[in-house]
Amino acid sequence: MSPEEIVNAFIAAIEAKDIDTAMSMVSETISYENVPMAPISGRENVAATLDAFLTPVSNIDWQILNQWAIGRTVINERLDRFQFDNGWLEMPVAGIFEIDDNDQIVLWRDYFDLNTYVRRMAELTGE
Repeated sequence: MSPEEIVNAFIAAIEAKDIDTAMSMVSETISYENVPMAPISGRENVAATLDAFLTPVSNIDWQILNQWAIGRTVINERLDRFQFDNGWLEMPVAGIFEIDDNDQIVLWRDYFDLNTYVRRMAELTGE
């Protein structure tokens, strides 16, 4: 698979809430950087983070608006959508994925506006 196909398959696994399949596409030493938050290192830690975040979500829809592959790096502009009981949380995201020579994701870095996330979560949860 090409780097772009790997990223697309990874996103499809997340949308299906299939963490095991998603984690099969990442290296043991992956760095997941959800900027502006602290990086998460290692496959097991990323899996635990995804599990905690995706468990309360009933549907996931990550719309890729634009995507570019430059060598083994894939950059995309997305609208990440998560359906909670009280509605959808929608986040504009810019993502960068680096794929190693073993066709595994070694870096997953997403940029988003934390204030938008916090505000929308408060609207959805009443907290």
